[in-house]
Amino acid sequence: MTDKPAPSASPSRTQLDALKLERLRGLVQMILPHNAFYAAKLARVPTELPSLDALEDWPFTFKEELVGATAATGVPGNLTWSSDRYVRFHQTSGTRGRPLPVFDTTDDWAWWMACWQSILDRGGVRPGDRVLVASSFGPYAGFWSCFDAVLTRQAMAIPTGGMTTLARLELARTLGATVLVATPSYSLHLAEVACEQKLDLGHLSVRLVIVAGEPGGSIPAVRNRIAEAWGADVLDHAGATEVGPWGVGDLAGSGLDVIEPWFHPEFLSVETGRAAGPGELSELVLTTLGRSGSPVIRYRTGDLVRPRWPACEAIEAGGCPWVRLEGGVVGRTDDMLVVRGVNIFPAAIDEIVRGFPEIVEYRLTVSTRESLDALHLDIEDRLADPGRVAHELQLRLGLRVEVTAVPSGTLPRFEGKARRIVDRRSTTPTDQQPSERQS
Repeated sequence: MTDKPAPSASPSRTQLDALKLERLRGLVQMILPHNAFYAAKLARVPTELPSLDALEDWPFTFKEELVGATAATGVPGNLTWSSDRYVRFHQTSGTRGRPLPVFDTTDDWAWWMACWQSILDRGGVRPGDRVLVASSFGPYAGFWSCFDAVLTRQAMAIPTGGMTTLARLELARTLGATVLVATPSYSLHLAEVACEQKLDLGHLSVRLVIVAGEPGGSIPAVRNRIAEAWGADVLDHAGATEVGPWGVGDLAGSGLDVIEPWFHPEFLSVETGRAAGPGELSELVLTTLGRSGSPVIRYRTGDLVRPRWPACEAIEAGGCPWVRLEGGVVGRTDDMLVVRGVNIFPAAIDEIVRGFPEIVEYRLTVSTRESLDALHLDIEDRLADPGRVAHELQLRLGLRVEVTAVPSGTLPRFEGKARRIVDRRSTTPTDQQPSERQS
């Protein structure tokens, strides 16, 4: 396709593409015809794959398809092998619909571990580190895979399922944890509780915070707050239960790299629906290159990104040849709000509000008032000065936002994925006032 950037001529990029093509061919050969889901999807397309570009003629895979294929039996519809070969059960969070069960074989889980090594490498995690995983350890794969990858690295993995926030902080202190793994929201909540309890995080041993589950790790204002609170480096990471741990940032916070040895990325322009160019807002499409038991091919992730392909000169100078996503995941196709003709992503709100260090927590509600969109922001603000926040929002968004300071501890906290933006336009009566909204 003419609007797709040409691959770099450097040997590193050429070798990477050759490796991906070899792995993709091997995956397809292995799963067909055993995988009934993909045997049916690919029945009308050539599957020889002379190049990676040939993948563009294959059909997309949508989460709704996988959910639908699973609904009748409760068994994932994209399994390659009989169910007795699968040793791990996980499921998606269900924040955007019915949770999707996902099974993995022993070989698939080894593939997860291989992907995670790139993440641990970027953070400098080494044998002897003590890694505290601040999660309830529900059925979502992310924290489980991190935990096992830490063990593979021969570091100490510290589980904290079922513990209170204060108990987790105390455990980090007594065991001398050197690495914290949490969502961006929860890492900030840990810092908030430490402040309330007059626990100086600077006296802990944490030197690295690995964050995932939300875009915050690549949002400068959020990232800086985490780094300052913990006196530590921050490493962003992205993944999905049905896809795998596909992305990793760097300690400079310059975006996310797709872990291309194990994932083939494509980018669909939001504006045209065709292959996106450098820096263009696009939906990320991923194909797994090693997860044969539960593969996804051309999977529409719903994540919105801005890709940049590294220059030949940078690769030849020893730079990473993987495609970089500027600003990480900037939003989701189903998260974008259109308010009075203006496109708003949650990450943009996070960047603005987190730029005020005195704001502990917030919630934005969109409603309809007298047939017009209305924005209302509740903030827990140590300065109790909502006017300065309203001014900044209007300046940067071009929209008037009603801002109210609420008492400390009023707004919800999140251990998992935070949902701070509530769109009530489809359910709110036109005369309902912001103070009447419930979280």
